[in-house]
Amino acid sequence: MTPGAAAGGRDPGLQPERTRLAWRRTTLASTVVAVLAGKAGLAGAAGGASVGVLVAGAVCGAGWVGVLVVAHRRIRGLAGVGAGQPARLAFRWAVAVVVCVLVTVGGGVGVVLG
Repeated sequence: MTPGAAAGGRDPGLQPERTRLAWRRTTLASTVVAVLAGKAGLAGAAGGASVGVLVAGAVCGAGWVGVLVVAHRRIRGLAGVGAGQPARLAFRWAVAVVVCVLVTVGGGVGVVLG
């Protein structure tokens, strides 16, 4: 048992840490999608890309910014959690991050296929 473990054998500090790491992985994955879409968009722009590719790149970037905003807000909320339970993610923020991830992926696919 770890030194900070509760009487039930559960360390209350591990859950917020795992959640912070998951949010960081999500932002890293969305950053990779946005960078690859940007690279493909710039390569297409050099060859005379269509307006659709540029719009898809802008949509991908907007989705990426949305993911970063929600993730940063959640990570900041989890940072101050000591031994107590972290506050639950509000439903509207959960929906917002899902929409932003889908927009990022959709924009990335639009750039690649455009």
